Amino acid sequence: MKLFQKLLVAPAALGLLAPLAANAAEVNINDVASYATPSADVTTAQFSDVVPGDWAYTALQNLSESYGCVDNAYTQNLKSGQALTRYEAAALVNACLEGGIASADVSADATRLSNEFGTEMAILKGRVDGLEYKVKELSAGQFSPSTKMRGQVTFNLGVLDTDADGVTNASGAAVREETLHMQYDAKYDLYSSFSGKDQLYTRIRTGNGSGPFEDTTSGTHLSKSNSNSGSLKVDKIWYQFPIGDDITAWVGPRIENYYMLASSPSIYKPVTKQFALGGNGAVYGSSTSPGFGMAWTQPTESRSEARFAVSTNFAQYGGDSASTGLMTRQGDSKWLSKVEYGSSQWQVSGAVAIHNGTKDWGGYYNTTQAGTLTGDQTAYALRASWRPDNSGAVPSIQLGYDWSTVTDDGSAGATEETGGYMVGLSWTDAFIDGNRAGIAFGSPEHATQQVAGGTADETPFAWEAYYDYKVNDGVTITPAIFGFENRDGTTGTEDDGFGALIQTTFKF
Repeated sequence: MKLFQKLLVAPAALGLLAPLAANAAEVNINDVASYATPSADVTTAQFSDVVPGDWAYTALQNLSESYGCVDNAYTQNLKSGQALTRYEAAALVNACLEGGIASADVSADATRLSNEFGTEMAILKGRVDGLEYKVKELSAGQFSPSTKMRGQVTFNLGVLDTDADGVTNASGAAVREETLHMQYDAKYDLYSSFSGKDQLYTRIRTGNGSGPFEDTTSGTHLSKSNSNSGSLKVDKIWYQFPIGDDITAWVGPRIENYYMLASSPSIYKPVTKQFALGGNGAVYGSSTSPGFGMAWTQPTESRSEARFAVSTNFAQYGGDSASTGLMTRQGDSKWLSKVEYGSSQWQVSGAVAIHNGTKDWGGYYNTTQAGTLTGDQTAYALRASWRPDNSGAVPSIQLGYDWSTVTDDGSAGATEETGGYMVGLSWTDAFIDGNRAGIAFGSPEHATQQVAGGTADETPFAWEAYYDYKVNDGVTITPAIFGFENRDGTTGTEDDGFGALIQTTFKF
């Protein structure tokens, strides 16, 4: 069996065994043994339902009247002469025995009923015990009554083959190509609410991502990758709260602009980070920084109705430093505003981002020249998305187009204008219910015009394709391939590549 087949079969086998183990845990075996004592004169094969005239029906009536230990819908059925199922009868006996009858007071009817319905009583009691255990387990996993946690761990196993002049990691060191390597990403999201409407969000993250999985020049930086070198760090932290019924506000020391929007600009779920947000270029590309923002959403009768929404936010790169500060020209800042119109099925939107400074905000989906700025930048983005009514052959569609102008310094070769586009297609319930397939392609944002003396980028191209195989609710395996041509846009250089990946994601 090939390596790829083994990687798929092993988690699938575990996924098949897990539900069996869970179901077995719901039955209290000790209770089955104690309740279901064999009786010589009564067998469960004598009847399927308990009807008036059966000895059990009369015994249940006597038990209810003698001890008054139950008062529910089943008791009313007894009084009105209606038939009971075996589980309804077992529930009545359980209620009486758990209602405080001393062992010395247990009548012959109660003993005989316990013998007859012992199996059903044990199953019902096991399910209740199992539910109580799960509730206690959930409570024990909470940090406080106001906080819950969600976790996600990802294993990335892949390889990249490129004829680029050189692939580097986040530190600029050369990366050896054509080697199969495995890395991980782990994040733990904490959600705290103090009023039921607000939310304090904290993400703790770690990973050992490096090389192609963290490379932005080739666009192969994975959405599920982190380069903290195995150290746990607070990756995001902000506070979100409502203002009235229609406005949401955000503020935090570690937040990105695209989190402070009424809704995401894209419905496409990417493998490589370059295809996030409908094209992770200059408009929506962000850097974790101190920031604040708000969004207004037009109220509607239902979520299916079209509505307007307006968002605006601000982030200051270096705003956590006393030497840079917030709302100053000492550091680079981003002011992003978005206007959208649509429903849960479709949406169109336009956005503008004003960048003060020369920081490259669109590094995940642009070329080196497009990100080399000599002045302030104003970037624009158009987005459109649509979902079909039902899953099938027709995919969900995501479109994105970006362009920008730069207040350059006038030096020869300085970038003046950039442009790029993205198309994403995805299929839900692809071949199997719960699975997903996706394809994305586009031209990363590149320099389309430069000051006299410079040469505009050649048009770059990038693509990806993947299939999410959902082993169970907690485990997903994603085989993926991706590639690029002239990814960095540099004229006269070889910059093509192809990569393959098997990504295993655990959610809990």
